[in-house]
Amino acid sequence: MSAGAKIATLTLNPAIDQTVQIPNFRQGEVNRIAQEQSDAGGKGVNVASFLAHFGHRIAVTGFLGRDNIQPFEQLFSRHGMEDRFVRLPGSTRVNIKIVDPEKQEITDLNAPGLQNCAEGRGALEAAIDALAQKGVETFVLAGSLPAGLPSGIYRDLITHLKGLGKQVILDASGDAFAAGLEAGPDIIKPNVDELSDLVGHPLSGHDEIIAAARSVTNGKVDLIVVSMGADGALFIAGDEVLCAMPKGAVVKSTVGAGDAMVAGILHGRSQGLPLADIARLATGFSLGALGEIGPHLPAREVIEGFADRVTIEKL
Repeated sequence: MSAGAKIATLTLNPAIDQTVQIPNFRQGEVNRIAQEQSDAGGKGVNVASFLAHFGHRIAVTGFLGRDNIQPFEQLFSRHGMEDRFVRLPGSTRVNIKIVDPEKQEITDLNAPGLQNCAEGRGALEAAIDALAQKGVETFVLAGSLPAGLPSGIYRDLITHLKGLGKQVILDASGDAFAAGLEAGPDIIKPNVDELSDLVGHPLSGHDEIIAAARSVTNGKVDLIVVSMGADGALFIAGDEVLCAMPKGAVVKSTVGAGDAMVAGILHGRSQGLPLADIARLATGFSLGALGEIGPHLPAREVIEGFADRVTIEKL
């Protein structure tokens, strides 16, 4: 394992993100691609990349298809990550992102993922235990589930990791998110739509969002971060509630923006920062990702500049 690695990310349903830029994209017609790039991604992979960008030693695990594994192995090697992914027969899914820079619109075409992940669950759990035994203190469980895995897998993994004394961050949606909450992760980061889906009705206004976040966690979660797009993000830690408002956002692509916020939260906490500074930094990370094509971050000083301009309101 990478010497001194304290954080590991789990990505059960990674993807190769193929981003194509098509000015004035027209549905149902012939379009010409102005620019194309492919990136190894998936929520946990993105979080790991962003933390490595800020100098953290990271371990990564989850499931990967053997047939198109090269982009992931290149990424892990480039960032010096410890690769504990379980290899399975088949190909990792390819997601297509259509970016229209003229209309400032992004269309996502997401594939379902590997169909045989249940076969690798034992090997995955062994990899997680090996990381825990070798000193990883924080585990990030992030993203959707591939076919064949039960919706309760995050709940089971969180229960196990908490029993080992580990800190767990959960960033998921739907049934997997709902089940995972039962085990009391330390940190969650839903967006407002994911939280709305969980409570079964649309949410509007800070008071309603805060009440919903508290109701679904039942006091089991130390830090709840609800991202709200252009309306900023709410940071809820016990009785302390802050709203972080971004300034100067340039949106080239939304790929990885939420994952960047998770990375910013973890980086801020690793520095022992107070909640207001964590909120500024996490929002700065997210703004940095919004200004890039694909799951990438700009230079560290650019992110810190974004963070300095974030407005914090105590609610």
